[in-house]
Amino acid sequence: MLKLYNTPERKIIDFKPAGNEVKIYTCGPTVYSEAHIGNLTAYIYWDLLVRTLKANEYKVERVLNLTDVGHLVSDGDEGEDKLEKGARREGKDVWEVAEAYIEKFKQDYAALGLTEPEVWARATDYIDEDIEAVDAMTANGYTYETEDGVYFDTSKYEKYADFAKLDLSGLQAGARVGFSDEKRNVSDFAVWKFIKPGEKHAMRWDYLGKPGYPGWHLECCSIIHKELGEPIDIHTGGIDHIPVHHTNEIAECYGAYGTDLARCWLHCDFITIEGEKISKSLGNTYSLNDLAERGFSAMDYKMWVLSGHYQGTRNFTFESLEAAKTRRFNWRNKVVMAYQDETIGQDENGVMDKILEALNNNLNSAEAFAIIDNSEISYENWRKIDKLFGLDLGVNDIHLSEEISELLRERDGAREKKDWVRSDELRNELAKRGIGVLDFPDYTIWQHLK
Repeated sequence: MLKLYNTPERKIIDFKPAGNEVKIYTCGPTVYSEAHIGNLTAYIYWDLLVRTLKANEYKVERVLNLTDVGHLVSDGDEGEDKLEKGARREGKDVWEVAEAYIEKFKQDYAALGLTEPEVWARATDYIDEDIEAVDAMTANGYTYETEDGVYFDTSKYEKYADFAKLDLSGLQAGARVGFSDEKRNVSDFAVWKFIKPGEKHAMRWDYLGKPGYPGWHLECCSIIHKELGEPIDIHTGGIDHIPVHHTNEIAECYGAYGTDLARCWLHCDFITIEGEKISKSLGNTYSLNDLAERGFSAMDYKMWVLSGHYQGTRNFTFESLEAAKTRRFNWRNKVVMAYQDETIGQDENGVMDKILEALNNNLNSAEAFAIIDNSEISYENWRKIDKLFGLDLGVNDIHLSEEISELLRERDGAREKKDWVRSDELRNELAKRGIGVLDFPDYTIWQHLK
């Protein structure tokens, strides 16, 4: 049985969905700049979740949102919208910025071989649903209006502090969310923001006779309600979402619809880079393109991420990325050797069952990788492994070009004639083309050299 760490319970539980179809919502990027490798890490972990569910013969219905409005530079209800900030930085309008970075995010997503969600949900496509949700919260007595927006009254929702185990009495004004004299409680938050006279905000919609835009948390509540229906089976995100974003989503869902938002919540931890927090000021916001310039592929980075656990605090170094690249290279060579030698993996002793058992233990990919490293695996099971992790191990691209094949045949002929000089010349020629050879008494196996 699949076991997952459920954040609100603070323990690993037996995962028991309502049916065979698992409904998942993944908090997606705010599309105002290029995603760095720290941003992308979460989507690698949740790709593993989807692949593990499918390996357990579940059908998956997943939605991933794209935040193109409403996410302010603070986690509170003040400051500039991140899309407005991106537009000003690049001298473009907000719609151009959103389009450009949605496209770039999808390119990175594809480069990492991640399973596409059934729905890409762009926040600005759900404004009508946002307004309906705010109307429902108001009708149910959960909101109040101030000069700068419509706020959720957290005192009306008794379980508000439970999810993040918040000490509401200890919160100071301004320590968690913006505070004004009109807010009834420090923890209250905006479900809809009004645009003040003279304030620049290109994305605006009329509500209650005033121009405005939805609060950041509202989009997730509205999208889930329309696309999946609540409660969903799994909601994923980063640990930074727990105290504010996800806590507020839960409150909004209950206030609007009177239901729980999700049965199980999964949160991944951050990565640091060379022991430092990822920061533009430190110059360590590496993109996949930056890694490529240093000779590392997106799949090398994915290998590094999956070599650890989604709940672990990971420290990225280029030395550790080099080790992951080498590990993946070795796996690719094991694939081609297993393809050529049918005796490899004859005594696997249920290796695939062991790998899936590790993943079913709260997505323990590190343990699964150790099993793979220490097992002889048949070509057919390498195909299954590549499907399970999506690491592009070359299982479907294993045939050599006719030119390489001809050089190998010529070398076999030279060996049969004991023409060792020509055999060595051909070995060197193959090496120039990135192909190595391993000679055995009765046969030769080729492998990748790079």
